[in-house]
Amino acid sequence: MSRLLALIRKEFLALLKDPRSRFVIIGPPIIQLLVFGYAATFDLNDVPLAVYNESGSQASRELIARFVNSPSFQQVATIEHDSRIAPLIERRRALLVLHIGPQFERHLREGTTADVQVIVDGRNSNTAMIASGYAQTIIRNFSIDYAGRSGTEAPPATITSRAWFNPNLLSRWFIVPGIVGLLTLVVTMLVTALSVAREREQGTFDQLLVTPYQPWEILIGKAIPGFLIGLVEATFIILVAVLWFGVPLRGDLSTLYTGIALFLLSAIGVGLMISSLSVTQQQGLLGAFLFLVPAIILSGFSTPIANMPPAVQQLTYLNPMRYFMIILRGVFLEGTPFELLISQFWPLAVIGVTTMLSAAWLFRRRMY
Repeated sequence: MSRLLALIRKEFLALLKDPRSRFVIIGPPIIQLLVFGYAATFDLNDVPLAVYNESGSQASRELIARFVNSPSFQQVATIEHDSRIAPLIERRRALLVLHIGPQFERHLREGTTADVQVIVDGRNSNTAMIASGYAQTIIRNFSIDYAGRSGTEAPPATITSRAWFNPNLLSRWFIVPGIVGLLTLVVTMLVTALSVAREREQGTFDQLLVTPYQPWEILIGKAIPGFLIGLVEATFIILVAVLWFGVPLRGDLSTLYTGIALFLLSAIGVGLMISSLSVTQQQGLLGAFLFLVPAIILSGFSTPIANMPPAVQQLTYLNPMRYFMIILRGVFLEGTPFELLISQFWPLAVIGVTTMLSAAWLFRRRMY
């Protein structure tokens, strides 16, 4: 244990004494956090729709037909009771619920306001705002056409919107939690991907080989500093997200940090695999970015995975960022409990163990 602690201490000194390493750890995360937190926005491609029609009238069926026939909506469920609304949104089966009250057609004929409730999933505020805008356009056109056919100046059907999980539809609430995963991955990957390559380039790797250290001890000595730095980085970004940007943290910290620990295990495993294959730091840096770019694109951070081609969607199951994004946004915005995120935890654990074992095999192979 004393040998292992000495190796870990050496790794920290190598990282913190090098001005370039210090900048990689501190500078880019702060800059990117501010840029993404204030500047990033996203667009919408598709809207899964659930319909709750209490009226059952000709007018309500006509309004529903306008939604169903619109290229912007796809009906995925028909609701018969109020209790089915929450599960559909919480499980992400529906992004928008169209609720038509029982007196809808009677109010239209009497010339009074006919309310239509639209419930949207507010976890992605940009998506919720666009979906709500689409719904308002369809309802407004329906109201104009209905008033024209009836020959009255009846007030249009009005829409009442409710955004679940993000009532104010702040895009920052959706973006900033994802930045926790993005920046943690970037810093951890760079630290671990350059560790062994730096030893080889500086000529100190041969000195490690003549020490009493076993290969697994050297590997753990390289992994633990990256893990601790990633943990501190994630904690810092979480504090900024909550205290500076005002993003609510509704879930349990133990659930969140379980996800962070498993994600760091996966990222460190990939980083050590890259570092074991690299001879120079330039090769390690290139290998890290070759992994980072697809991992971020295929994570659901900016582009919804459901909008990707089916073959690409299957590929995302190999990406640890995919699972971590669901954990982050679930804990931050929904307060998702631990047991409901087990389906995200175990794939991260499998990826982490697999990559660490692969890194150990590559490391031994390069040593001997």
